[in-house]
Amino acid sequence: MTTRTRTRTQSPASHGADRHELISVHGARVNNLKDVSVEIPKRRLTVFTGVSGSGKSSLVFDTIAAESQRLINETYSAFVQGFMPTPARPDVDVLEGLTTAIVVDQQRMGSDPRSTVGTVTDVHAMLRILFSRLGTPHIGPPGAFSFNTASVRASGAITVERGDKKAVKATYERTGGMCTRCEGRGTVSDIDLTQLYDDSKSLAEGAFTIPGWKSDSFWTVRVYAESGFVDPDKPIRKFTEQEMRDFLYREPVKVKVDGVGLTYEGLIPKIQKSFLSKDKESMQPHIRAFVERAVTFTTCSECDGTRLSEGARSSKIKGISIADACAMEIRDLAEWVRGLSEPSVAPLLTSLGGTLDSFVEIGLGYLALERPSGTLSGGEAQRVKMIRHLGSPLTDITYVFDEPTIGLHPHDIQRMNDLLLRLRDKGNTVLVVEHKPETIAIADHVVDLGPGAGTAGGTVCFEGTVEGLRRGDTVTGRHFDDRATLKESVRKSSEALEIRGATTHNLRDVDVDIPLGVLTVVTGVAGSGKSSLVHGSLVKRSGAGGEGVVSVDQSPIRGSRRSNPATYTGLLDPIRKAFAKANGVKPALFSANSEGACPTCNGVGVVFTDLAMMAGVAGTCEECEGKRFQASVLEYRFGGRDISEVLAMSVAEAEEFFGAGEARTPAAHRILGRLADVGLGYLTLGQPLNTLSGGERQRLKLAVHMAEKGGVYVLDEPTTGLHLADVEQLLGLLDRLVDSGKSVIVVEHHQAVMAHADWIIDLGPGAGHDGGHIVFEGTPADLVAARSTLTAEHLASYVGA
Repeated sequence: MTTRTRTRTQSPASHGADRHELISVHGARVNNLKDVSVEIPKRRLTVFTGVSGSGKSSLVFDTIAAESQRLINETYSAFVQGFMPTPARPDVDVLEGLTTAIVVDQQRMGSDPRSTVGTVTDVHAMLRILFSRLGTPHIGPPGAFSFNTASVRASGAITVERGDKKAVKATYERTGGMCTRCEGRGTVSDIDLTQLYDDSKSLAEGAFTIPGWKSDSFWTVRVYAESGFVDPDKPIRKFTEQEMRDFLYREPVKVKVDGVGLTYEGLIPKIQKSFLSKDKESMQPHIRAFVERAVTFTTCSECDGTRLSEGARSSKIKGISIADACAMEIRDLAEWVRGLSEPSVAPLLTSLGGTLDSFVEIGLGYLALERPSGTLSGGEAQRVKMIRHLGSPLTDITYVFDEPTIGLHPHDIQRMNDLLLRLRDKGNTVLVVEHKPETIAIADHVVDLGPGAGTAGGTVCFEGTVEGLRRGDTVTGRHFDDRATLKESVRKSSEALEIRGATTHNLRDVDVDIPLGVLTVVTGVAGSGKSSLVHGSLVKRSGAGGEGVVSVDQSPIRGSRRSNPATYTGLLDPIRKAFAKANGVKPALFSANSEGACPTCNGVGVVFTDLAMMAGVAGTCEECEGKRFQASVLEYRFGGRDISEVLAMSVAEAEEFFGAGEARTPAAHRILGRLADVGLGYLTLGQPLNTLSGGERQRLKLAVHMAEKGGVYVLDEPTTGLHLADVEQLLGLLDRLVDSGKSVIVVEHHQAVMAHADWIIDLGPGAGHDGGHIVFEGTPADLVAARSTLTAEHLASYVGA
């Protein structure tokens, strides 16, 4: 009997394995979850929704995905586990029916200068193989086309231990593709010496203007002044040629200062090691400002920014070098690859073409492979990570997505929905944390968490179908079909910011006037040039009346267990001072990171026990009972509360506490007011930043920037991570900013924000080289009436026009 004619003797439904059709979670208590129990159908698309901070990420990422990945790690040998992260088991009673989880989150990709779209997706590796096989002239193996591989040449004597030992002459050579001048970075840094020192002064007179370089410091100033290489009493501008060379460029050498052996090296390499080798985002603000002043990055003149050596650029296929291929938009590169026909590399061309087509399909065809990965937005980075999964033959995988529609124009959301459905239809379980109703609408199953945020959330309010959600009495259900309306009247502007001849990235010599004193929305499909116009042309110049531009972008907040809303916003400073003044002691006592810290847990509140290759165990500190402070510090009170009780307050409680009575502290009250304005009234002051959701972190950042004195506020997709019910509160905040005399410019895709705008600037008509033009300027009502762009069509549909 053949396979074709064989008949089933047993019904598939009767097989024992088919009983495991659910992922069961019982008693989940991670972060703010309150003994949550849910059953999630496998091989279906399940969307988790709820207000920001309701516990969605805690359930999906920190419970289901975390336990799946932990269990997989445990299948490796103890030796291998020693090299892997060892997360603790989530606080949950029962987790059953788990499958292998692949997390596709919004984390920005590494900002290493040698990391590009091509390298993180392995497309560049395939191109290198292609050019090493077909490129003419032939210059070497794939490494010869890699800007991360330097050319190496060596020769000398080696001893061969074979029979009688004897030295033989040997040479070694490796051809790499790295540009020797920029070392594969594409840019070279020039240091402005005038920002490092005042050359009219001597070292003894304090010539250095570098932050933190004090005249009495052994490690910085004194090692130069007492090295013997320069005259410390002579103005720097009068140094001899040899003194200047030693001062700026001398190789490291040992010197003695007051009998202490120290290393002396030239100022330029010292600055490069001390400042330029560090991530700017991790620097203190004044250090970052110094680096931005002192260092300029220019395109490498030797490789013209391609990062590649002359040899790598000289080898071509049909007149195209690997540098040319990486500079093309990916959709154009896909067409070029399809035009190649060579049987010897047919499998490679098929794989390369398929990957490039996936970029186009996922809406990233406007990118180029040479684009640095650190410049991708959160939404772009998430979609790039999806590339490797689209053609995967794996099935019965649990894919976990964190708001995959972030950064997508309404026109692009349907394409993303189709990709999620494709992954499901291959037999995978797809779990999506999402707020957009367009994506919630395609779900097979919905889990709505809430009813509120923080301590007011953490429970399951609804489980079932989308229609059931619509009819249900939950916050999400009530707001699911909310639609903003066009304003009857818009504010008028009397002056404007003029941008002329903007050519950043794909902008085509754009001229535009951005009105001041109103709410302006800059929109357009992903890749149309919105961020290039706003951040590349507007933010770099000053605003009206000489006031600065305050830019709130999507760069992430780095938060540890020790940092919290009180420390990040600067709120803890006035609180510490108030406690210190009321009790006549030092402010440092009221910091869990300083003198007041519990000595047992060092101010963390928990004690970690390392169990080698097994997951470590964290337990509440018995000494301070998780309060983080010494017992003696908790005896000091202010307004009837100790410092740990104040940090346990919510923003709303603290705003009332510091607003009146004996605890009245105006400086703290102002900061708390800004936190309440951005909708974070439910957060506790001492909640660790690493437990906040992405939306909460972005609003925390907005609250900090609201304190800055600027006439123009530029916000980059402020609706990111916001629930439908929270968007209305955001619109109220934008109105208050404008009514207080500020100019607000918002880069946004959300139709509710577009409808609420006074003025809209629409870029397009497409992405990449199909974009870069202003396709509409005017009021939202005029845009809807004209229906001349993709944005106009979607906005008209949204408002029911």
